[in-house]
Amino acid sequence: MDRLKLLVRNEIIRLEAMNPLAASPARNLTSIIAFVVAVVVLATAAYMRAGWSFEDAIYMVLLTVFTVGYGEVRPIDTPYLHMVTIGTMLLGCTGMILVTGAMVQVFTSLQIQQLLGIDRVKNDIDKLKDHVIVCGFGRIGLMLAKELSAAGSAFVVLERGDKRLAEVREQGWLCHQGDATDEAALIAVGVKRARVLATVLPDDAANVFITLSARSLNPALHIIARGEAPTTESKLMQAGANRVVLPTHIGAERIAEMILYPETARFIRGSDQMRDFEKVLRDLGMELEMVVAAENSAAANVSIEDLERRGHGTFFVVQIDRRDGDTITRPSPDTIIGPGDGLLVVGRAVGSLSAIISAPAPRVRAGRTVY
Repeated sequence: MDRLKLLVRNEIIRLEAMNPLAASPARNLTSIIAFVVAVVVLATAAYMRAGWSFEDAIYMVLLTVFTVGYGEVRPIDTPYLHMVTIGTMLLGCTGMILVTGAMVQVFTSLQIQQLLGIDRVKNDIDKLKDHVIVCGFGRIGLMLAKELSAAGSAFVVLERGDKRLAEVREQGWLCHQGDATDEAALIAVGVKRARVLATVLPDDAANVFITLSARSLNPALHIIARGEAPTTESKLMQAGANRVVLPTHIGAERIAEMILYPETARFIRGSDQMRDFEKVLRDLGMELEMVVAAENSAAANVSIEDLERRGHGTFFVVQIDRRDGDTITRPSPDTIIGPGDGLLVVGRAVGSLSAIISAPAPRVRAGRTVY
């Protein structure tokens, strides 16, 4: 079967090289239809020149061109009318035969192209290994695909909507039409060979189900899941997600960061050099993040050394933005973090620092008094 498809593909290429008309069935059909229309117009005008009305002339021409044979509407009794009728028969009937053949060529060509195109995409997906699967091609899926494409990373988009699939194909990216909650669709995009799966649908229940299915199919798969409601994060983690992204939560953090510490936010995200630096950090599996030590949290009123010790070496603080506006770069380990201070952090698990900061300060009991 594969050999037959290869022979068909090669024959199409050979015909295109030998005859440019064979490369465009649609153009052939358009040209032939134009020829038939010209024959009909000229023949109608010729009959009208012999004194026929427009209705009789066009009716006679269509009867002749389509070979219906209902009979002559007027007597064909002069040499002039004999020549017009013979010309209409020869040119009109030949034109209609060519129109029929061109239409068959167009439909056959479309079917062959669809067959070969689907098989080509399937073969390309089957060759993927250690790739990324993007489930859903909405706003976040589009941004993710652009970043992966720019980085030269192999990926395939799994989407069920026809309109969005057309957008993926226009970009020249690999895609497969199917429901990501269906295990068969995940298998079709190579979930067992994939390195990462990102499920970014705006439906929390669907993301949880996709995470469960993907984890059961590939226990070693790194799964990144999108969540809308904060309560979904724990469900996604229990379902098997390695990381959970909450777009609303991230957006709120970014806005707060720009309001509270505009200079540091501009420094981190406003220059090409820092964006390149962040990319290098991501390649090393690290992150650069700005977090705030909330009042009455476990991170407030402790030294940097104590805070980093609680993180078990997964992050370190490179800068402190004091609440009063002062900035301390390369702070010493014994520097005390004040409530409301902003911390510029580099580490492999910055999320663990967020958990420490969001946790309440530990309460110490001395006798009957709790501090």
